[in-house]
Amino acid sequence: MPEVREFALPDLGEGLTEAEIVRWLVEVGDVVAVDQPVAEVETAKAVVEVPCPYGGVVTARFGEEGAQIPVGSALVTVAVGGAPGGSSGGSDAAPERDAGGEAGTGAQEGSGNVLVGYGTGAAAPRRRRVRRPAPAAAAAAPAAPVVAAAPAAPAVAPRAARGGAPVAVISPLVRRIAREHGLDLHALRGSGPDGLILRRDVERAVGSAPPAGTTVTATATATAPGAAAATATATAGPAADGAAEAVRIPLRGVRGAVAEKMSRSRREIPDATCWVDADATELLAVKDALAAGPGPRIGLLALLARICTAALARHPELNSTVDTERGEVVRLPAVHLGFAAQTERGLVVPVVRDAHRMSTAELSAEITRLTEAARTGTLTPAELTGGTFTLNNYGVFGVDGSTPILNHPEAAMLGVGRIAEKPWVHRGELAVRRVTQLSFTFDHRVCDGGAAGGFLRFVADCVENPVRLLRDL
Repeated sequence: MPEVREFALPDLGEGLTEAEIVRWLVEVGDVVAVDQPVAEVETAKAVVEVPCPYGGVVTARFGEEGAQIPVGSALVTVAVGGAPGGSSGGSDAAPERDAGGEAGTGAQEGSGNVLVGYGTGAAAPRRRRVRRPAPAAAAAAPAAPVVAAAPAAPAVAPRAARGGAPVAVISPLVRRIAREHGLDLHALRGSGPDGLILRRDVERAVGSAPPAGTTVTATATATAPGAAAATATATAGPAADGAAEAVRIPLRGVRGAVAEKMSRSRREIPDATCWVDADATELLAVKDALAAGPGPRIGLLALLARICTAALARHPELNSTVDTERGEVVRLPAVHLGFAAQTERGLVVPVVRDAHRMSTAELSAEITRLTEAARTGTLTPAELTGGTFTLNNYGVFGVDGSTPILNHPEAAMLGVGRIAEKPWVHRGELAVRRVTQLSFTFDHRVCDGGAAGGFLRFVADCVENPVRLLRDL
């Protein structure tokens, strides 16, 4: 008799308390290998695949797609430790060995995934998943009753029935939107590189208005520093009084986490903002000169990140957080620099770990890597959390200034506006220069206006005269 093990939803990063099931990757009766993903879930930070640390036969799933489940509650149960159907030489035994790599011993081999709460052994290779026949799946069920959620009927025909190859999409959320609207992704022509299907492609395909009096469900994605997603339900057609119905967007999941974090920031942090115009002509010249040299391209954001780390070395009080329970300002030893990145899913804030230890070239390489991961939807929760300072280049939106809400519990944020040609007094003469507005928002509990002004002035001086950075190398 195989042993039935329960796999609970682990903590996917920094104490997250719940996650939403976006998509099941297995069904009851499937044979899974050690570390094979069994579900795709959306946390308050990212959409991730959850690997199961046991190999065997799935005997139950808990929760439908779209359901919120708390961390620590059962996700699936898996029968491990022997041939589930009691067969030793029949046709059922071979698929089990092929898919699970001796599924009966998979649990002893150990999981290679290190998520909070499980996974410390050597990694097992990803293996092919094989669907067991229904009779064998029934025999694998333990004697005690197991509550199994019946798989919902798919909105799109199974891939095997369609006979098509896997479809390349920008993120799992695109698949979710298509699935909720019954849209076959194989029928779409993607507008991204190499036919990649973007969110706008799916929205365009489902954008036609439904018949009057019908109810539709639309999924909208929006993030502000970090990643956010919301599901809006609206009733089409006029209301009884002739006015359109209001759209209600549940504050849960990513959107709820962002709303709670921003509200907490406003409640707890007495923030203030100062700003200054700076001539960025020389900084752009340095960027162009570096681009003309050997090696990977170094972008403007990497140069600004290098300026930030130099400024924080001069003003370490701004790389802090406030412990309200103990009434202490905690100066942090490492600079984990968050930066805003615009993606098809919205605005997210990846974090460059130990940015203070990196050269400009290393900062550029890490920013490039994280930006690409953000655009493809593969950022992990660890890469979206733990920041100590944020660099916000809102100039990409064509705006000059901003007074942002601090990314709690951080104590400061540097904002960079658009760089535009403006009349400027340069060396005693009026000239057309490339000018930007720098804004600095800070927690007034960790410093006074003098320290904040000194930080911003140093940043502006480095933007206008990048050679000044040589003093800090």
